[in-house]
Amino acid sequence: MEPTSSTAAPPASTPRPSTPQGSGRFGTFAALRHTNYRYLFIGTMGMSAGQWVQQVTLGWLLYDLTGSSLLLGALNGLRAIPFLLIGPFAGVLADRVDRKRVVGAVALIIMSTAFLMGALVQSGHREVWLLFVFTAITGTAWAFNQPARQSLISEVVPRKDLMNAIALTSAGFNTNKVLAPVLGGMLIAAFGPGGNFVVQGLAYAVVLGSVLLMRLPPSPRSASGGSMWANLKEGLAYVAKDPMVLTLMASALVPQMMAMPYQSLMPVFQKDVLGLGPEALGLLLGAPAVGALLSTLVLASVATRIEHKGRIMLVALVGWGICMVLFARAGSLPLSLLALAGVGACQVVYNATNNTILQLIVPAELRGRVMSIYFLDQGLQPAGALMGGLAAAQLGAPDTVTIMGVIVVFMALLIAWRMPRLRDWSQ
Repeated sequence: MEPTSSTAAPPASTPRPSTPQGSGRFGTFAALRHTNYRYLFIGTMGMSAGQWVQQVTLGWLLYDLTGSSLLLGALNGLRAIPFLLIGPFAGVLADRVDRKRVVGAVALIIMSTAFLMGALVQSGHREVWLLFVFTAITGTAWAFNQPARQSLISEVVPRKDLMNAIALTSAGFNTNKVLAPVLGGMLIAAFGPGGNFVVQGLAYAVVLGSVLLMRLPPSPRSASGGSMWANLKEGLAYVAKDPMVLTLMASALVPQMMAMPYQSLMPVFQKDVLGLGPEALGLLLGAPAVGALLSTLVLASVATRIEHKGRIMLVALVGWGICMVLFARAGSLPLSLLALAGVGACQVVYNATNNTILQLIVPAELRGRVMSIYFLDQGLQPAGALMGGLAAAQLGAPDTVTIMGVIVVFMALLIAWRMPRLRDWSQ
């Protein structure tokens, strides 16, 4: 299939809302008027809640068993590996078979393994190797879930509601990011780790039920012919040959290496830079999520009125870098929290606009493969954290985060200069 040039944005697949399109008026929850998106949103909430509760439970149980921070790092790193090794082929699968079935199968697998894990832990089987096997299974399932679930958003809402839908999805994820870890800790105290795995299974049962309630015709399957490797090469060739898509991909992946590692340095800022106790660490870690949640609600409210999405994306990227520099040089807890809230707010606006533009210009039959490349960023985060840790050991955490912020700002200005088509893109 000949890649479509991005000079004129190709039409996306015909959206398939299951309720009549609304008037497109100002509204924070506009996309929720489409029945299929409501089911997808409920499933996303269940999936992300289960994920955050799972991370809290696994981390608590592993450290309780071993007392090893090294094994904690290894467990988190294992969760990211499938995105790098399997993610691109998961995108091929999302273009070869019906995406709704992929999402449903993932929910069924994670639900079953969570219930099984709960039963094993409750019966006294708390071996370390079991935690790693469970993490490998769920990490692999997540690698298959992400490209299929994200590609489905474009199929259940019309084009004008796409940014609103992506913003609402992000708002749901960030709400769970704030609340679910707290809930996970409370559940451990109340029911123990075994009960927490059962709660995860119930959350994924909600996901499975919401998928089964969706009523959609089969997804486009232009990648059904040839081998999976040939289909993957087709997707990679499309990304490589389309300058605008390639720029969007680079501008999505690079910040994960240059900007996200600041999170792994939070204990350093809490203890050595700000000289505060452990209670401040929770505030520092929660501030970006609060900023992200507030900004997604604002973005969802104005999404249908935003025309110059390219400019909004680049402004948000510049803001992201500036807020990182402000955080690095703040020197006090109130200013640090304010800067971190700005980091979270700019990050989510940037990611939502980047994701929206990408889904609008990529043909439906290639969307699964392109989105799987887009989600390679989740596999790159551990590498970025390692790089940030090494730099902080040599330069100190404030200077390291300052340099990272400057690099992010420079990248935004470079894209604005070298890719005016993306800078001025509107639709």
